[in-house]
Amino acid sequence: MNNKSTKHTKVLIIGSGPAGYTAAIYAARALLKPILVFGAEPGGQLTTTTDVENFPGFSKVIQGPWLMEEMKGQAAAVGTEMIQDHIGKVDLSKKPFVATSDNGQVYTADSIIISTGAQARWLNLDSETKFRGFGVSACATCDGFFFKDKEVAVVGGGNAAVEEAMFLTKFASKVHLIHRRNELRAEKLLQEKLKANKKIEIIWDSVVEEVLGTDEPKVVNGIKLKNVKNNKSSELKVDGL
Repeated sequence: MNNKSTKHTKVLIIGSGPAGYTAAIYAARALLKPILVFGAEPGGQLTTTTDVENFPGFSKVIQGPWLMEEMKGQAAAVGTEMIQDHIGKVDLSKKPFVATSDNGQVYTADSIIISTGAQARWLNLDSETKFRGFGVSACATCDGFFFKDKEVAVVGGGNAAVEEAMFLTKFASKVHLIHRRNELRAEKLLQEKLKANKKIEIIWDSVVEEVLGTDEPKVVNGIKLKNVKNNKSSELKVDGL
């Protein structure tokens, strides 16, 4: 039986990345007394990004975690109620809308702003799941130190993958960027910085088929690659993915 009292608000904001905090600031300044629910990753993906170069108003590089703390502080200062919770279900069939958290807390709202943002994309390989936390990671900022003087691989061709690869060069002896196409999707400026970094090798037209490693101790020692153009498989020795 759920004994939690229902919380009602004019505006419920789900998610605490840049979009969520921005919505909260505007709603609070309009005296709507918004409630913001942080979600599973308070601050969003910017909390795992070190250098931010494209945020309006800052001509110099700023730090992602710092920016999110500033936005959080501003949202709180103008009257946003912030709750550490995770919404698992939303019913938009009638008003007031109903949102239910994973722990059973019920929120009702006249309006709901869903700003849940993005999350890390996994390869959905059994071997990837097996070694997650033992050499497989989705956060270079969190785990980069563990790859000091080691070789690592990063999968992807967008801004996130390129930024992670460049960050890892602070620790790793070599970084292999694996991309399934023959050109990157990342911003041109980021591509130029990536290609100028001598620690980074780009492996084009390739996908990861399997993460290789040992059980005792449980560590990654390589990955199996497939070239999507000629279907040839190869192995690459790395200590992390």
